[in-house]
Amino acid sequence: MHSTLLVISPDLTWVEWSAALLAAMIVGVGKAGIKGIDAIVVTILALIFGSKASTGILVPMLIVGDVFAVVYYHRHALWQYFWQLLPWMIAGILLGVWFGKDLPEDVFRLGLAAIILVTVILLFWMSKRQITKVPTHWSFGGAFGLMAGFTTMVGNLAGAFANVFFLAMQLPKNAFVGTGAWLFLCINVFKLPFHIFVWHTITWESIQVDLRLLPGIFAGLGLGIFLMNRINDAVFRRLILILTAIGAVLILFR
Repeated sequence: MHSTLLVISPDLTWVEWSAALLAAMIVGVGKAGIKGIDAIVVTILALIFGSKASTGILVPMLIVGDVFAVVYYHRHALWQYFWQLLPWMIAGILLGVWFGKDLPEDVFRLGLAAIILVTVILLFWMSKRQITKVPTHWSFGGAFGLMAGFTTMVGNLAGAFANVFFLAMQLPKNAFVGTGAWLFLCINVFKLPFHIFVWHTITWESIQVDLRLLPGIFAGLGLGIFLMNRINDAVFRRLILILTAIGAVLILFR
């Protein structure tokens, strides 16, 4: 694993910086609404900066995208789903802070990928059978919230669980993005103190890297809005399922 000091190393090649900018652009596309591609970002940044150091670089990037998404989609948020997930995600983050660092990476990766793939396959099956009834018990949202919170703290990979939950709830495209925007802005800001004071993965040096990657985020936001304006709810739903499944496979073989 790379040390955090490598983050600002002048030895990084133009290829590595180009890859980091590509990752930043993908962050922007995702925050603008094209969900399910966060595993690609996590993989690229981990390869360049190291697994742990990359988490501290990614969180501020996510917050920049979250702020834009909240401004653009805030009126579409459905607050009952926000509150159904938020407390459980916070609990999951706290579990991730204290237990995630000791969890073997292979166990985490395999378990995460398996759960995501099984739930995506289930949603595909429900879609084919035109089954729209989903569990309404509090434990359904609680389970997804806990898993999302734990995985966002350990690997910034909560998007897959939130995607599956919102798809199961049959949220329309803009409500899906608007609710997720508020949820992840709150969650990513909540994670900041733990990255700064507990894990020490956010430093002045890592912030300098984030500042260099801002153009990529803004370019991705523009591209994401362009794409979102050209796809309907049905296409959006299929696209998110496919991208989430691909993301799970990438996690599996990372």
